[in-house]
Parts: sequence; structure tokens; C-alpha cells
Amino acid sequence: MRTLDLNLLRTLVTIERVGTFSGAAEALFKTQSAITQQMQRLEEQTGCSLFTKDGRNRPLTPQGRQLANYGQRLLALNDEALRTLKHKQLGGEIRLGAPLDIADTILPPMLACIAQQAPDVRIAIRVDRSPFLMAALKSGDVDLTISTRNGTNLRGFELQTSPTIWICAAGYVYRKGSPLPLILADGRSIFRRVAIDALSKTPLTWHINYLATTLTGIKAAVRAGLGVTARTAEFLSYDMRVLGETDGLPPLRPTTYWLWTRGDTINSLTLFIYEILRTRFQHKEG
Repeated sequence: MRTLDLNLLRTLVTIERVGTFSGAAEALFKTQSAITQQMQRLEEQTGCSLFTKDGRNRPLTPQGRQLANYGQRLLALNDEALRTLKHKQLGGEIRLGAPLDIADTILPPMLACIAQQAPDVRIAIRVDRSPFLMAALKSGDVDLTISTRNGTNLRGFELQTSPTIWICAAGYVYRKGSPLPLILADGRSIFRRVAIDALSKTPLTWHINYLATTLTGIKAAVRAGLGVTARTAEFLSYDMRVLGETDGLPPLRPTTYWLWTRGDTINSLTLFIYEILRTRFQHKEG
């Protein structure tokens, strides 16, 4: 059975990403004729036509797109294997920040990935609110952090986008027409801003019934039936329920969770952990 050439697959994947042979030649520091020759060799290896002729453009055929998809997976596995072998004896401590509301959902598979790829690395986890985690990243108190916020001089990627919803206690009764009692975080909270922005576009009346400095405080207030909060679906637990448009509440824009490290970091352990997480969990480049 034939074996596919990873160098040729890397070129194919690059062509799919940038859209043209000339763009791939520039990205890979090759001549356009060299790119053409590589793709001819790959077509010979596979016995398939990978490109169609459309004037000066050469879009991928269905077989070409399928092979590019396989190529991405094979290259990711190849790169992961090389990184793992290179850093097999890598040790030390990585300090990872995470918001409390995703500590039971997004965080565990990331920790498992680190433990599998770097078993000698110790993990110190800091669970906090996103603004405090971003400040800790900037000051060097954490090496990487999951956050709902952006910032300058950062390197990162999108982990997940989650729906933002109105949440109350399972037994809470919201009476339409009554002022909506809100449970919000104090200070600069993305969820506070999202909730108030959505409500300001409606005729609904509302008031802040409870302010909390921590997510634990918000959860306690929701469970006590003190009002309604806006959080992602990861916040939900068995003793809570969702309110929506049928209850007269406006929709909320979704929330994106990112993984960030400092853009100027040169720490080899931080960069290694960042790369293995990016390879496994990246949804979109930041």
C-alpha cells in the first residue's frame, strides 16, 4: 500500500487555507512551479484529480477537499508526536487560570490533555473571575488562562462559544410585568453588561437586587431565589432553570471562551503547553 508524503500534504493543506497556488508558494517559501510539481506528485500518489480548472483558479475537487481534511489531521498528529518526543522529559509547573463557571466543563479535558502529553508537569490551577484572571496573566501570576475577555499583547485561540441565558432557581416564579430582580457581579462584568444592554432595548423594568464579588455568591443568590442572572449554559445546575422569550425576556448574545498566554512569553514550558492545547482544542484563532 502506498504511503502519503506529509510534505505534499502540508502543501495541499496550505493551498486550501490560502486559496491559491501563488499564496501557498509565498507562505511556504517555494516557487509556484515547485508547488505545481508537488501537487502533480500528490495526484500521482493518490490516483485522484485534486483540483479543477476554473479559468486561472484551481479550486479543490471533492476528493481534494477530503484529502486536505485527512492531511490536517495527519499533520496535527505528526506535529504532536514530534513535540511530545522532544519534550518527553520536560518538567516544572504550569499555572493555569479558569473561571469557576467552566471549571466542571471546559477545564477537565484540558487538564487531562496536559497530563497525557506532559506527565511530569505540575499544574497549579487558579479559579477566579475573568477580569482578575486577565490581570493575573498580565502581571505574570499565571502562565495561561481561560477567559471571556480579550486584551492586547496576547496570543490565544477560541475554545468554545456558549449560549448566554437567563437563569433562576428551579422554584422561582417570575411574574410578567413586575420589575425584574437581577443578580449580577459587581465591577466590570461581561455578563452584567450583556444583561443590561439586552434589557435596555426592551420596555421591561428591572433593578439590581443582589451584587456579588464572586461567582459563588451569584450561585448562592440564584439558588436562594433572590432573582435572575445572565450566564452561560455551563452555570446551570439541577436546582436551576432557564427563562426565555416565552417568559418575556430578551435573547442574549453568546459568550466566547478563549485560552490566552502573553504574546511576549519565551518560557519553553508555557509555549509547549499552549501548543498542545491549541492542537487539541482550537476552534478559531485569536
